[in-house]
Amino acid sequence: MSLVELLIMALRTITAKPLRTLLTMLGVIIGVGSVVTLVAIGQGTSAQIEKQYEGLGTNLIVANLNGNGRATQINYDNLMQLEILPEIDTIAPVVSKAGATVKAERESDTSFSVIGTNDRYMSVMKLSVAEGRFLVPADQDFRNQVAVIGSEAAKTLFGLGNPIGQELHIDGVVYEVVGVLKEKGSNTNGTSADSSIIVPLSAATRASKMGSIRTAYLEAPTKDDVATAQATITQYLTYQFKNENGFRIQNQDELIKAKKEASSTLTNQLISVACISLLVGGIGIMNIMLVTVSERTREIGIRKSIGARRLHILLQFLAEAMVISGLGGILGLALGVGAAWLWPLMNPTQPTVVSLNIGLYALGFSVLVGIVFGLYPANQASRLKPIDALRFD
Repeated sequence: MSLVELLIMALRTITAKPLRTLLTMLGVIIGVGSVVTLVAIGQGTSAQIEKQYEGLGTNLIVANLNGNGRATQINYDNLMQLEILPEIDTIAPVVSKAGATVKAERESDTSFSVIGTNDRYMSVMKLSVAEGRFLVPADQDFRNQVAVIGSEAAKTLFGLGNPIGQELHIDGVVYEVVGVLKEKGSNTNGTSADSSIIVPLSAATRASKMGSIRTAYLEAPTKDDVATAQATITQYLTYQFKNENGFRIQNQDELIKAKKEASSTLTNQLISVACISLLVGGIGIMNIMLVTVSERTREIGIRKSIGARRLHILLQFLAEAMVISGLGGILGLALGVGAAWLWPLMNPTQPTVVSLNIGLYALGFSVLVGIVFGLYPANQASRLKPIDALRFD
C-alpha cells in the first residue's frame, strides 16, 4: 500500500465524523496558533527595539546612577566638565518623574512624565521641534521655569490652540511653554517623548524638587570612541562614588542585547506554556485513536483475514493520527498568522514579524505529536488476532 493510498484512506476515515475530528484537533490548533503568534510578537518586539536604538545612533552611552552611601548625588557642573575630553562629545543628565500632575489653564489635572534635562537632550535623543524652541543653556543657568512639551501632551492640554507662551502647572509649580516637539514615538525605555514634558534640570531639582541626577546620556564622537568614553566615565564615577556599585554603564550594543534577551526570555516562557497545548492535543489524539480501534475491531479482523499484514494495519492507524495532527497544525498555522496580523491593529505600538521557519517548525512538531501519540493505538490495532477481532461485537 502506497503512502498516497494511506493518506487518502485516512482522510476518508476522519472526515466521516468531522465534529469529533475537529474536537480532537483542537489542542493542536491552539498550540500551533499560540506558538506562531507569540514568536511573531517576540520578533516584532526585538525588531522594534533595534530600530529605536539605531535611531539614536551607535555611539550612545547610558549611565544609571544609584549612588553609594552618603555619595548619592552627582554634581551637574562637574559632570558637564567631561565634555572637554576628546572622547566625550555630548552629555545630557536627566531627572524624571512619572505620573506628575500637570494642569493647563482650562484643563483638569492630567498625569504626564516630566523630564528635567539640559539643551543637549534634543540632539542625544534625536528629537525635533515643531513649534517654538527647545531648551537653551540660559534656561539651565538661570533656572528658568520653561517647558517643552510633546505633541500628544500638547493636544491633550491645549487641544487645537497654540501652546506657545501658555502656562502649565506641574505639581503646583508654574512653567511657561516655549516649544512643542514633533511626533517621535516610543523611546528606548518604553516611554513616549510625545506624551512627556521637558523642563530645565536646574528648575526640576529646585522648584519641582524632582531629586538628583539618576541618568546621564553621553555621546562619543564616533563609534570607535565608545570604549574609551565608557572607560573614562567609569573611572570618573568610581572616584565620585568610591566604588563601582553606585552606577551602571551600558553602551548601545549592550542596551540592545539586554533588551532583546529580556524579550526573548519572556517569549520563550510563553512558548513553553503554549507547547503544553500541543501535548494535551497529542493526548487527545491518542485517546480518540484508542476509541477508534475499539469501534473498528471487526474491520481490522476482516482486513487481516483477507491478507492484510500487521504492518499495513499499523501504518493505516498511524497515518490517521498523522493526518489529524497535520490538519490541526495547518489550521493552527493559519490561526497564528491571522492573530499575528490582527495584533498590531489592536495594539498599534506593538508590531509583529511572522517567521516562516517557526511556522514550519510548529507544523512539523504537530505531525511529530501525531506520530508519537498515535503509535501506541496503531500498535494495539496491529496486534489484534483476526479470530478475536471477528468475534468482537
